[in-house]
Amino acid sequence: MSVASLPRATQGSGSTRPLVEDRPLRHPDVSDSRGMSRRAWWLVLSGFFLPGSAQIVAGNRRLGRVGVVATLVMWVLLLGTVLLALTWRSMLTTIVASWWTLTITQILLWAYAALWVLLMVNTVTLARLRHVPGRTRAAVVVAALVFSLVPASGAAYAAQSVIDPLRSGLSIFASGPSVPPSNGYYNFLLLGADSGQGRDSMRFDSISVVSVNAESGAVTIFGIPRDLRHVPFSKGPMQDLYPDGFEGHTSASCGWSSGINQLTNAVEICRDDRGKSLYPDAAAKNTTPAVEATRDAAEGILGIDIPYHVFIDMHGFADLVDALGGVDITVKERLPEGPGPRFEGQPAQEWATGWIEKGAQHMDGTTAQWYARSRYTTSDWDRMRRQRELQAAILAQATPSTVLTRFSGIVSAGKNLVQTDIPDSLLSGLVDLGVKAKGQKVQTLELTPKGVGIDPDDPTSEDWERIRGKVDALLHPPTPTPTPAP
Repeated sequence: MSVASLPRATQGSGSTRPLVEDRPLRHPDVSDSRGMSRRAWWLVLSGFFLPGSAQIVAGNRRLGRVGVVATLVMWVLLLGTVLLALTWRSMLTTIVASWWTLTITQILLWAYAALWVLLMVNTVTLARLRHVPGRTRAAVVVAALVFSLVPASGAAYAAQSVIDPLRSGLSIFASGPSVPPSNGYYNFLLLGADSGQGRDSMRFDSISVVSVNAESGAVTIFGIPRDLRHVPFSKGPMQDLYPDGFEGHTSASCGWSSGINQLTNAVEICRDDRGKSLYPDAAAKNTTPAVEATRDAAEGILGIDIPYHVFIDMHGFADLVDALGGVDITVKERLPEGPGPRFEGQPAQEWATGWIEKGAQHMDGTTAQWYARSRYTTSDWDRMRRQRELQAAILAQATPSTVLTRFSGIVSAGKNLVQTDIPDSLLSGLVDLGVKAKGQKVQTLELTPKGVGIDPDDPTSEDWERIRGKVDALLHPPTPTPTPAP
C-alpha cells in the first residue's frame, strides 16, 4: 500500500493530511536500495556540516535542535573570538585571562565533542544501514567515523592541550589590579638563578631590568653585574640600613662580600626572621624579601620605579628555549660546557664536558643554558653580554606563528617561572605591547666598565648619577627640533 492511498484525517479547516507523512527522509522506502544509499549519504553529510540537521528531518527533533543550536553558538563564539583578535586584542586577552572563563570554555568543548559523536552515532542509526548495499554501507560507516572523530578530536584537543595549559599557566601570576606605567614605561626586574642541588641559598646570577614603552612597545634592557658593589637603594628598609650603599656584613655565623647578588644573604639567610621584619608584606605580594631588596637596589641604581619582577631558574630557561624551538645565536668565541676547573689554572680541555663552537648556531635549551652560564674562560662582562643576546633572541623567536604552533609547550615551560608578581590584570596590555615590539630593535645598556665607564668594585656617587642620566637618555630621548623652512 502506498502512502498516497492511506486514509486521511480531517483537520479543522477541512483539509486532509496523510496519517503517515509522505517524507522519504523520515519514512523511506526501504526496498529502494539506491534511494536508501542516497538517503544515508545525505544524512551523514548534513550531520557533518550542520550537526543536528539529520535528527530534525529524520529522527528526534528535540535532539536535533540541541545539536543545531550548539553548533550555531559555537560558530558565533568562534567568529567573535576571531573578530576580537583582529580588532580588540586586549579585550580578548582580558576575557581569556580568567580562570572561570577558561574552565567554562573547557567544559563546553568537552561537551560539544561528546555531543558531536552522539549525533553522528545517532545519524548512522537513522541511516538504516542494513538496507544499504554492502560497499556503500562500508563507505558510509568510514565517512561517519571520520566526520565524527576529526571535529570531536579537535574540540577535545583544544580543551586538553590549549585551554588546560592556559588555565594552569595563569596560576603563576598574581591577582589584583595593576599599577599605571611609570613615566611612560612598564619596568620589570628580571632575575635568573640556579636552583640545583648543593645550593644553600638562591643567589641571583643574572640581574637585569626590562623597560617596555607603554605606547610603542619598544624594549630596553639594562644589565646589572651580579658583583656590583656599594649599590644604593631606593626609599625603604634597605636604605635605612645602608644609607651610604650596601657594604655587606660579617658575623660569627655568616659572612659575604658586598656584591648585589649577596643581598639574599643580607636579608634572608643571615637573619633569624628570614627578612620578614624588613619586608613584612612580601609573601602577600607574591615575592620574597631577597627579591624586594634587589628591586630596591635596582631602583636606586637606575633611578626608575620597578613595580614587577620575574624570577626564573636556569632549568625553566632551558625548557622555554626548547618550547620555542631553539634560538639563533652567533657565537663570538669557543666556549666550554661543564662544571668548571677543579683547581686554579686547570685547562678547560681537562674539565669541559662539551664545547659551543664559534659561528652561527641554532641552540637548543641545554646549549643556550651553557651559553648563558659559561664564565671560566671569559669575563663576567662577556657572560652578561651573552645573557642579553639570549634575551633578545628569545623575544625574536616568540613570533605569533611560533606561539600558536608550540602553545602547549610554551605555557608548560612558563610554569617553571618560579615566581612573579605581575598581576593577571596586566596581561592584556602586555600582549598588545608584545605584538607592537615585534620588529623593533631591543636597546641594551650594560652597567660595565665598557658600557657606562664604571668600576663595579668601587663605584662613586658620580657613577650613579651618570648611570641614571644614561638611563633617562635611553628611555626619554630628546625630541629633535624641526629645522625651520628657509
